[in-house]
Amino acid sequence: MSENKNILDCKSLSILVVDDMKSMRQTIRKMLKSLDIGTVLLFAENGRDGLRVLRSSKCDLVIVDWNMPVMNGITMLEKLRDDPALRDLPVIMVTAEAERDIVSEVAEIEVDGYLLKPLTLKSLDTKIKTVINKMNHPDQVTRYRKLARGFEENGDYGAAVEQIRKALKHKPNASRLLRQMGLLHFRLKKNKIAEKCLLKAVSVNNQDTISLVYLADYYLKRNDLKKAANFYLRVLSLSAKYNDRAFDIGKKLLKNNLRSLSLGIFSKVLVQSKKQNAAREQIIDICLSNNEFEYPKELLEQAIKENPSNYDMVFRAGQIFIDAGDWEKALRYFENVDRHVRGHVEAKLQIAKIYYMNRRIYKADDYLNQILRIEPNHEEAIVLRREL
Repeated sequence: MSENKNILDCKSLSILVVDDMKSMRQTIRKMLKSLDIGTVLLFAENGRDGLRVLRSSKCDLVIVDWNMPVMNGITMLEKLRDDPALRDLPVIMVTAEAERDIVSEVAEIEVDGYLLKPLTLKSLDTKIKTVINKMNHPDQVTRYRKLARGFEENGDYGAAVEQIRKALKHKPNASRLLRQMGLLHFRLKKNKIAEKCLLKAVSVNNQDTISLVYLADYYLKRNDLKKAANFYLRVLSLSAKYNDRAFDIGKKLLKNNLRSLSLGIFSKVLVQSKKQNAAREQIIDICLSNNEFEYPKELLEQAIKENPSNYDMVFRAGQIFIDAGDWEKALRYFENVDRHVRGHVEAKLQIAKIYYMNRRIYKADDYLNQILRIEPNHEEAIVLRREL
């Protein structure tokens, strides 16, 4: 990787293009050739291969797609910024999706430039030249930040704070600098100052997800659950990246009788999740284990309305209504399963139990006979029939 003290010339750059689509890699190759930018072009199909190329070849600039299999652009950038040998390499992120959570994630990992597809010659040319100019002529804030990073890595947090303080004189409302100042004060065990810095960071940039997460975790450690929950709600409005943490805090809120905040977090998770069925199941399990029945009922009823032929879900709804003590509604769900799923022994057993509990002995006996015709040795059905 070229050092900052070496002036980079756009014409002679070594550029790595990371994109899973061959047609896109070829398009960028043609565009760079037309713009007379770069003499060496390297290519990779995903982030994992891109990192492998960077660790074995000299490179001055990376153009990386956001959405790729195996390892996407965000993950590649996170790993790149964590590698001391590669972290100062300029990176331009390319994506077809102008979604808020993508912009937020890109901002967190300090990408140098951001481009939306479809690319144009003008946008690519302008972005590369802007990024390279910043590399050749870093501003004073960038210099202070790099000095601070060096002091921090050597454990001299006080000296790092001084460098960030100097940088803040140039950019007093830079959320990234305020965040860095806050994290350094956490290192120095000056938590109140750290909290103040992070609060200012999110006040000047309400999309600073990292600062919001640090604040949420800070309040969680202090057992200030209401503040922690409100910050996680803000985080979940920006990104789905922290859904796993949200499950944990939602569970903790339920255990501490903060139902409204807990269900607010679960609702956000469900909206953000790409795997809604799995998220719904996890939320239902958490709620039931903490004696919360109303929200799981709402979730399942909505899911059944959207997909009425999902009889596994219909059966689960019946079970939840039994747990909630609503036997009549549970019966309707189990009977729905029994009508549409041939030989569903568990649904028949639940129906038999409900009829038995309501002293409708003939109905209960009928369903127990149906079960025993399917499974003559079904122990629970045999025991219940003896009790009739």
